[in-house]
Amino acid sequence: MTHASTVHVHPPKIELFDVAAKTNTDPKGFVRPVEVYREEPWGLYMGRHSDHASFHYLESWLLPSLSLRASKLWYNPGIEQWQDVYVDVGVFTRDSPTLWRSVDHYLDLLVRTGRDVRLVDIDELLAAQTDGLLDAEQAQAAIEHAVAAVDGIAAHGYSLEAWLATLGMTLTWR
Repeated sequence: MTHASTVHVHPPKIELFDVAAKTNTDPKGFVRPVEVYREEPWGLYMGRHSDHASFHYLESWLLPSLSLRASKLWYNPGIEQWQDVYVDVGVFTRDSPTLWRSVDHYLDLLVRTGRDVRLVDIDELLAAQTDGLLDAEQAQAAIEHAVAAVDGIAAHGYSLEAWLATLGMTLTWR
């Protein structure tokens, strides 16, 4: 007997980062100008303004070897935030010398530096796998990467930056 998914789930979100053109194409196809790209041997930094209702600036680090994207959102006045760093789990690749791609695999980590880390959207990952949007190998990899990140963050005083520094990845923010 099969059960229909109780969570409405979208296909994996794909985002493009064009370093040469200084643009970021979001999952809905909107092309946004990027203020700053910075490449490191282990990842890509992006900083750009945002027209989102809740935040006015977005900073992200794509960390392909860890299958993570760490982001800081600069919220508008009056908008309450739970976390100070938002971490997406997915596949992050460099498609060409100037083009990077992000494929979100549903799981997210909400980090409150020095306090805790929360793994969220497990229901979305399971629904996506049930609906055939991710295969079992992709779902398992997402879980393994998320758990490794939770372990690393927790073991370093609930600091994403402290954990990544032990791996030779120094994140800098605006």
